[in-house]
Amino acid sequence: MSVFLLINGPNLNLLGSREPDVYGATRLSDIEAQSVRLAGDLGHELHCFQSNAEHELIDRVQQAALDGVDFIILNPGGFTHTSVALRDALLAVRIPFIEIHLSNTFAREEFRQNSYFSDIANSCLFGFGAYGYELALRAASHYLANGGD
Repeated sequence: MSVFLLINGPNLNLLGSREPDVYGATRLSDIEAQSVRLAGDLGHELHCFQSNAEHELIDRVQQAALDGVDFIILNPGGFTHTSVALRDALLAVRIPFIEIHLSNTFAREEFRQNSYFSDIANSCLFGFGAYGYELALRAASHYLANGGD
């Protein structure tokens, strides 16, 4: 059994009500509950964390290394385009991670097309909506089961 950590950044706590035409109608609590169930079905444990505060996300990434987290699934929200500090935390802990976004950021405003995480992530998922979380969990499980391939 591996331990996964799902981290969601700023404003993702508003899913279901925030711009449903862009982010969908599914609430974060529903995504988390479904993700915990799927992780269990895949034989893993999943912890979920969301914060609007950059320092709390950084603290959680650093704590993940101490907790023995094997894989991180990260939706950095608006910090995607701004947070060198969160990037540095991920580099420091050296835990493999998938960057995920509900929307296809490349089809949106120009500033959203730049990510501080994509080049250091094991893989990236953009534009699959809430289903992207399931894809990320399955990909993380496959990655660990196959020795990082």
